[in-house]
Amino acid sequence: MVPSSAVRSALRPRPWVCASCVLRRATPFRPTKQIRWLSIASQQEPQRPTKAAAAIRVQGKGVANTTADADLRDIFDNPQAWKGFTDNSSPNYGLFRNRYLRNPEGFIEFANVSLARAQSIVDKVLGASTLEEYRSVVRDLDRLSDILCRVLDMTDFVRVTHPDRKTQEKASVAYEQMYEYMNQLNTMTGLSGQLDKALETPEVTSSWSQEERMVAEVLKLDFAKSAVSLPKAARDRFVALSSEISRVASDFIQEMAPFQDFVILPSSKLLGMDPVEAQKLTKRGMVYLPTLSSAAAAALRTVKDEDARKHIFYPSRTASNHSVEQLETLMRLRGELATLSGFESYGHLALRDRMMARTPEAVTRFLQALASNNKPKAQAETASLFKQKLVDHPRALRLEPWDKDFYAETIRRSMASTSQKYSDTLSSYFSIGVVIQGISRILTRLYGIKLVPRETTVGETWHPDVRRLDVVSDTDGHIAVLYCDLFYRPAKSPNPAHFTLRCSREIFEPELAEVGAQAQGGQGMPQFESPELAATDGMAFSRQGNVVKQLPTIALICDFEQSHVKSRMPTLLSFFQVETLFHEMGHAVHSILARTSFQNVSGTRCATDLAELPSTLMEYFAADPAVLSQFARHYETDEPLPYGLLAEKLRRTRRFEGSETENQIILAMLDQELHSTLALRPDFDSSDIYHNLQYQFSSAPPDPPNTKWQGFFGHLSGYGSTYYSYLFDRVLAQRVWNVVFQAGRENASLERENGERLKEGLLKWGGGRDPWKCLSDVLKDERLADGGESAMELVGSWGSSGQGQV
Repeated sequence: MVPSSAVRSALRPRPWVCASCVLRRATPFRPTKQIRWLSIASQQEPQRPTKAAAAIRVQGKGVANTTADADLRDIFDNPQAWKGFTDNSSPNYGLFRNRYLRNPEGFIEFANVSLARAQSIVDKVLGASTLEEYRSVVRDLDRLSDILCRVLDMTDFVRVTHPDRKTQEKASVAYEQMYEYMNQLNTMTGLSGQLDKALETPEVTSSWSQEERMVAEVLKLDFAKSAVSLPKAARDRFVALSSEISRVASDFIQEMAPFQDFVILPSSKLLGMDPVEAQKLTKRGMVYLPTLSSAAAAALRTVKDEDARKHIFYPSRTASNHSVEQLETLMRLRGELATLSGFESYGHLALRDRMMARTPEAVTRFLQALASNNKPKAQAETASLFKQKLVDHPRALRLEPWDKDFYAETIRRSMASTSQKYSDTLSSYFSIGVVIQGISRILTRLYGIKLVPRETTVGETWHPDVRRLDVVSDTDGHIAVLYCDLFYRPAKSPNPAHFTLRCSREIFEPELAEVGAQAQGGQGMPQFESPELAATDGMAFSRQGNVVKQLPTIALICDFEQSHVKSRMPTLLSFFQVETLFHEMGHAVHSILARTSFQNVSGTRCATDLAELPSTLMEYFAADPAVLSQFARHYETDEPLPYGLLAEKLRRTRRFEGSETENQIILAMLDQELHSTLALRPDFDSSDIYHNLQYQFSSAPPDPPNTKWQGFFGHLSGYGSTYYSYLFDRVLAQRVWNVVFQAGRENASLERENGERLKEGLLKWGGGRDPWKCLSDVLKDERLADGGESAMELVGSWGSSGQGQV
């Protein structure tokens, strides 16, 4: 069961959206040929022959297309090639080929049909009385969740991404309509009671698969966290608290502001700052520097005057009193919600569900072990900063907080070799088409899957720039659909993100028989050519023997500046953008390979503190010489990337990695402390908590006492008590990279047996198996198998620099 809107906002992290901003770079295209891929092993939609069809051949379950690899590059690097690739004469099969979504009003129709299906399942579960009916309770509830999520996930994506206002409005109506229905479900104890009866009956549970038992536990926790079992008065208070938490969390983000909006300094005090940028901000000899701006951050790195840096530093680390008050109100409300639900703290409540850590105590063990591992490196880096300061100020007595960024930048600049003058050419080896092509080659080497361009039909995508890629396995044929919306446009979110529009799920025979009657349409309903299409609303599915599965449908969103149509260069990416694209593809790979039978545990619906492991791991591939040799080519000469250029850039970028890790550890500890029992004490003070953590764990000079940086900690809104996940998955990713893909052997990173080891041990399970057992199998480390505080501490002891214990 999916919780109500307010409850879901209060208890669950939002879909993972990477916070890294993507730098925009204007670049053009390279003209090439156009080939369409039209055939797959399991054909779902009716296809009309086209002039390109002769270029494609299907062999068994795979696809033999010698031109597909080149086409993959062309359709991203050459806008004209993509324009010719799309099919503008096809029937309108609907957005995402969902037959209901052929126009904006279709969202309402889709919601209504889904609500009717959902209610029939609710009636079935509530009426269950025989052993056979109880055996299907988990399957029925998972299908109920899938029906709700089909509408919610898709409409939530459309209402914030689709450029057409009317489509946004109709999607929002459908979204709210479905949430209202879920609120009704959350007042019913019957569904939870029926699940409990099934779980209490050995004749029922013994017939369930491992995946089915895992789904049952997930559903049971969902019911418990939705307060279904509380008395009505307490349940009403729970819902009211959840709504208030949702509102305050949103206000905290929207109204976040510094105590002082501008720093005003004489232009003569900003020597070292980019003069062009300074000139833009200068009026009558005074520079008006916005406190929270890239210009202010750059000034802290470049301005030579220490007193000027101090004047910039204080406001940049001091949130407004209103922001701090909202933060503390949010913490108190969450604490009250946890107490009402019978938990010691909000941290205990949040970590109980789909988290590997399970308890705040385990998180603390991890963070303290990681801090101990990292401290010598952070201390050495801080010492190097003070040493650099002594070069400029031989009589300096200490390093000040506003010195850190300036001297770190000074040291990075000094690391540049004579090849620095060529560093601007690094992006020339990373056209967006080359990077996508490279990712496909890597996935083929590791997992036997590839990305194949697929022509889009009328109405299938939300914008002409969106490319469709079908994911094809060398053993299972078509296994996923991937929509890539990678280019900048006005009003589009700049945050890179991965969205699962539809999860993997097995469609069982009774369901096919039930929806088969709808295949012929009627009364304004869409017409479907088969029961399978009716069961999937016309979207992609696969059939292997008697097993029918709806295919995962994924959208990747980035914000790269597209080349001008009249230019002759492709869109070129910085290495940071390459890492971003690899990272988001890592999420997609998880959704693609975890094709479970139950949507509640498919793809990235795993432990939240495991969700970033596959994506962070992909960043290691992006920087690996053996991997880069597979694809990184100059857009004009086709020469391979000289790896020394990238290696030098990475050395500079990672020069103060220990200090950055230390700061993240402190933020993760702050997240834990703010969501502890401290939040309900009368003397609760978030500023004191933050400064005490800095004094205790920071190797660098801590913030001055009267600053209030925690009021800028926006992650607390969506990831309450789970911010440690970033660090946790970073450590795990490095461990998997070293143990599974490197192991001291040259070119081991691309060996198929290593990819299969990760896929079979972890990726394919999604959330359908204990994640600790998955990690234990992948790393061949029995110490992890049972999880718990000792396992969390062990992971922390490995460190994020690969220097920990084995």
